[in-house]
Amino acid sequence: MLGRVLCTVLFVGALPSPAGASQGHISVILLGATGDLAKKYLWQGLFQLYMDQVSSGHSFTFHGAALAAQEPGQRLMFDVLKKLSCPPDEPPNRCAVLKDQFLKLSQYHQLKTAENYTALSREIESLLRQEGLKEAGRIFYFSVPPFAYTEIAQHISSSCRPPAGAWLRVVLEKPFGHDLESAQQLAAQLAGFFREEEMYRVDHYLGKQAVAHILPFRDQNRQFLDPIWNRHHVERVEVVLKETVDAKGRTSFYEQYGVIRDVLQNHLTEALLFLIMELPASVSSAQEVLQHKLQALQSLWGLERSSAVLGQYQAYDSQVQEELQEAPGYVSTTPTFAGVLIHSDSPRWEGVPFLLTSGKALDERVGYARVLFKNRAYCPQSGTLREAGHSQCKPKQIIFYFGHGALGTPAVLVSRNLFQPAMPRDSWKEAEARSDLHIFGQPLSDFYMYSPVKERDAYSVLISNIYHGRKDFFITTENLLASWAFWTPLLDSTSRQPPRLYPGGVENQQLLDFEMVGGGLAFTLAEPAELLSPRGQMPSDFRAIQSKFRQSPLVSAWAEELISRLASDMEEAAVSSVARSGQFHLALSGGSSPVGLFQRLARHHYGFPWQHTHVWLVDERCVPLSHGQSNFQGLQRHLLQHVRVPYLNIHPMPVQLNQRLCVEEDGGARLYAKDIQALVANASFDLVLLGVGTDGHTASLFPRSQSGLEGAPGVVLTESPVKPHQRMSLSLPLINRARQVFVLVLGKGKHDITTLLSRVGREPSKWPISGVSPSSGQLVWYVDYEALLG
Repeated sequence: MLGRVLCTVLFVGALPSPAGASQGHISVILLGATGDLAKKYLWQGLFQLYMDQVSSGHSFTFHGAALAAQEPGQRLMFDVLKKLSCPPDEPPNRCAVLKDQFLKLSQYHQLKTAENYTALSREIESLLRQEGLKEAGRIFYFSVPPFAYTEIAQHISSSCRPPAGAWLRVVLEKPFGHDLESAQQLAAQLAGFFREEEMYRVDHYLGKQAVAHILPFRDQNRQFLDPIWNRHHVERVEVVLKETVDAKGRTSFYEQYGVIRDVLQNHLTEALLFLIMELPASVSSAQEVLQHKLQALQSLWGLERSSAVLGQYQAYDSQVQEELQEAPGYVSTTPTFAGVLIHSDSPRWEGVPFLLTSGKALDERVGYARVLFKNRAYCPQSGTLREAGHSQCKPKQIIFYFGHGALGTPAVLVSRNLFQPAMPRDSWKEAEARSDLHIFGQPLSDFYMYSPVKERDAYSVLISNIYHGRKDFFITTENLLASWAFWTPLLDSTSRQPPRLYPGGVENQQLLDFEMVGGGLAFTLAEPAELLSPRGQMPSDFRAIQSKFRQSPLVSAWAEELISRLASDMEEAAVSSVARSGQFHLALSGGSSPVGLFQRLARHHYGFPWQHTHVWLVDERCVPLSHGQSNFQGLQRHLLQHVRVPYLNIHPMPVQLNQRLCVEEDGGARLYAKDIQALVANASFDLVLLGVGTDGHTASLFPRSQSGLEGAPGVVLTESPVKPHQRMSLSLPLINRARQVFVLVLGKGKHDITTLLSRVGREPSKWPISGVSPSSGQLVWYVDYEALLG
């Protein structure tokens, strides 16, 4: 039946293809064809694709698929298809013909088993044989929950791949994981069935016309933007999505994800990256765009709990109780509002605040990305005269308006006191300069405003990009994991934090206003007493406790409080040392544990005597100092480049000499030991910061190490059981000469070794950390609750 219809559409239809041979046949398979997303957006997007490409030379068939049996599934699907509409500018006769053809080219399939997928593949192949058509490719659109991805991927890979010479494009809807670990797991599973170039992860915000135009706008206006698109001229960048609706009916999803996972980690982050990434030579090169986006993401400072303010509308708890059958009195800490402050360490953006904000039950529905410029002008004329023209004292901004709100349409707005932008006339038109509408307190007449010539739904844009193979509008695995690596620490640190309650809508008034304070964010107003809920004591309310661990002082708290306490203790030790001797010799370990500490020191401890501090390395991997795995490189990125340590006071380990890495004859370890002897009185560091591995190693001193655990104090070459194997490390006797040694232990992954260390004596050959015992100094353990209690 479908073959006869395809034949009719191809050869008898009212819309013939261009002259020449067919470019091949494309089969589109929509999985979850009767679900909400498919009903609202996807079928309409596929119909738009057909309307746009019917004369392209490709032929199409559309296969809706779901778990429902054939007859009820087909009835549900065609109920949706009959409601499809054409754009207002489409001639009615052409619309009627195209809709009729589209319905005839669409078919429902029940896809549950491997046999079902095999049967679908055979049906496609049989159809094309009958019609003498070559297969161009297949698009599988996963409009299904992520838990079903792996099974479906296995069926497609084993039973429904197109033949050699035809392409496969697999479209995946968010959420792509819940945190870094789950995203890595899902990515690894999919990588077992599909190549990276075959996967198209959808973030529908990348299909919104204002978002999609950020890069072309920057490219087409380079002459104006190049001098001002930087930290010297930009005051701040805001990316905002406000919603008036609440989470009612979606609390099952929202309890798992919350506003940060739902909106900020994906939609708002992607828009921000388009604004701050370095422009590639060609914005039409998908590979270059994706690489520059990744670099921008990797330049962002790590987030901590003070980077965010969180809120929850008052009715949320009762909605959760009702929809999820939770007990009366159930208290959720899921945020429905979030404001997050982000910084970049790139030369272009260092010091510029990026503010990402989203929430439900707010006063308006609107989305935008806004670049606000510093205003250096002083204008002596009166306010009346200033308002009459395009004064340089008026705010200067560029706004990419996603839609809704006061304007009700996507738009690009540029302050008239900046420049008149270049815009593509075939797709964007200049709007009327109205003074009766205001945006950010200014009349629209203060802006050059452009709106799309033809508004298009985001999914229609993205489906078109899938058809054309435009990967730059989608999320690669590498970018996805980098995004989760950036957001997961904030999610972990705020998971126990009670959000501020707000009533919702216009009643919120100024309750959710926030400001930048001390490198983080804080609500401007105190929380009114009538909104406070008897939520009970939260873990974050506990103060740091102090006791003993292995006969030495123990400080324990939740990770963020612990790092704050450690940073303060380090500053106190530094100030004391400088007062005593005029300098402070600090030896720091590498790895992931101290990253948060380094960032804390850089952002919050302006009284730290860096000018008098010498920074040494406790250990180093035998890789070039510019290598991503270098401890020095991590220290440089997260701390040294942000503080004013004299150049000659920074002492990286000489792991690379004579263009070789850690060769004994080159004497790098001996050189470092001589430097320590020459500069550090009695070779006794003022403070050594250590960590602990899950095997009990510390620095780069590993169990059963042949050197460094005993003997004279010095610097040694060691072997690690994991790559890179070669290391350089301070020896245990040298560490034990320090005035103070602080040991930082974080995370559930360290609970087993922490428990073990609490029970064993001094056996450095088995557990090198057990040999740390300063001969005339003090040892202090900083262990977070997760490592201590599990």
